[in-house]
Amino acid sequence: MTLDGIRDNIKDGRYRFSDHAVKRMIKRNISCQEIETVINEGEIIEEYPDDKYAPTCLVYGKTVTGRILHVQVALPPSVVVITAYEPDPEQWINGKNRR
Repeated sequence: MTLDGIRDNIKDGRYRFSDHAVKRMIKRNISCQEIETVINEGEIIEEYPDDKYAPTCLVYGKTVTGRILHVQVALPPSVVVITAYEPDPEQWINGKNRR
């Protein structure tokens, strides 16, 4: 699995945010621009091919201000941002590897 298809969809505006993602982004003060930056410059750190509704992946990246975020995204052809959050340091080493 690569980010190329996801990035192409993001670039062309062919994606959406789940209701869950919108609620979490508001609560966590995460902007759409930050999500796009993380996806466009980040990397896949986990894959969930058998996720509940569609295959998804977890993208790790940093915003322009250096904020580390995780963004869970459903794969093409229907790109959906599922959720976004700052990784808990007690569960993640450098935000990238599970403890």
